[in-house]
Amino acid sequence: MSKVMIALGGNALGNNPEEQLELVERTAKPIVDLIEEGHTVVVAHGNGPQVGMINLSFETANKSDSKVPEMPFPECGAMSEGYIGYHLQNAIKNELAARSIDKSVGTIVTQVIVDEHDKAFDNPSKPIGGFYTEEEAKSLENEKGYTMIEDSGRGYRRVVPSPKPVDIVEIDMIRDMVDKGHVVIAVGGGGIPTLRNEGKLTGVAAVIDKDLASEKLAEMLDCDILFILTAVETIALDFGKPTQRELNSMTISEAEQFIEEGHFAPGSMLPKVMAAVDFVKSHPAREAIITSLESAKAAIHGETGTRIISS
Repeated sequence: MSKVMIALGGNALGNNPEEQLELVERTAKPIVDLIEEGHTVVVAHGNGPQVGMINLSFETANKSDSKVPEMPFPECGAMSEGYIGYHLQNAIKNELAARSIDKSVGTIVTQVIVDEHDKAFDNPSKPIGGFYTEEEAKSLENEKGYTMIEDSGRGYRRVVPSPKPVDIVEIDMIRDMVDKGHVVIAVGGGGIPTLRNEGKLTGVAAVIDKDLASEKLAEMLDCDILFILTAVETIALDFGKPTQRELNSMTISEAEQFIEEGHFAPGSMLPKVMAAVDFVKSHPAREAIITSLESAKAAIHGETGTRIISS
């Protein structure tokens, strides 16, 4: 059987804790389907709505009550990893128990190393937190050094860099747990962006793309398959146009050509395809599958989804 890395989208987990608790029960079923078939499973997840909610809550509370501390963004990311991981491990463990499968499930709050010279630090682009007036935005830039941009006519928002993952601090621990047969949840939300200088680790206000972090972890764990689960069952070219056509598979060269031609939207399908290509490039025997959560079991048997293969 295969060692499988599953990357879940943060939007699939809901916008608040109550909604998420309900949705993770559904999320756990296809994950446990793969475990029941004998696959070793590692889970990553997004955290866009959740970390935004945490960040906004502290910002709003701090505005009305100066006694409420400001919460640095790396700590907001750690909070989101913890509470999403808790919900996921709870739901997966319950589903395993319902099928009489005896496996432990655990979450690793993960620090992911980024390069301080990454060009992303010169061009913050990832919006986080709430909306502000122009006057409030200028005040935040002056007082806190934030980078603020106007966001689609809705007001001003803080933006942070989105650097690429370079290394994973907790990789040895994650590998040990996986090798012992445990179900591990890691690099949640792309992990906590961390700089390593002279042996010291320091969290930084940034966001790592969840799919790229999942690919890095899958590569370091020598996984056979990278599953990137999204809202669609298969990738389509000319999405939403009369000429739309579904793709059952892509070679690396085909995927790179489609990327060059601009078929995949930045911030949506593009990072997923890029992560899939990087994973397959790392070893020709590997494959990546992009599909919906509900189709995961069928996709691993080649019945649906879009496979990215070496050639």
